[in-house]
Amino acid sequence: MAQPDIFMSYLRVTQHMSQQFRSHFGRMDLTFPQALVLTVLGEEGPMPISALAERTGSANSTVSGIVDRLEKLGLAQRQRSETDRRVIYVRATDKYRALREKTATDVTGYFSSLLSGMSEEDRTMIAAAFRKLDEALAQAER
Repeated sequence: MAQPDIFMSYLRVTQHMSQQFRSHFGRMDLTFPQALVLTVLGEEGPMPISALAERTGSANSTVSGIVDRLEKLGLAQRQRSETDRRVIYVRATDKYRALREKTATDVTGYFSSLLSGMSEEDRTMIAAAFRKLDEALAQAER
């Protein structure tokens, strides 16, 4: 496949995924970045904003704004560390856990459901291709 074809396929896939995520999470009044932050907190537990930013590939200020909105929705909460008062952790609330049990609010689970119609062989092939693309892009950044 020619490089322009790979690029156009990549763009179409990312557009489709963005539309799917926007539609799905929009029904719960969540943006994709908010759902991503909640997924990380739900899977990994409380963590500082800096760690959350690293895990989601976002800037600290971006994640801080997302957490502000999630706190207003009652889905996340900031909590000062008991051992180091300078550190503030963010955690998912019981309200989020209840929502997660009722609906597919975790990004990983929803993405898996989108791919469930594919064969295991195709999913393995796609995962390998994305790993190679990720490695090539990381190499280009160095």
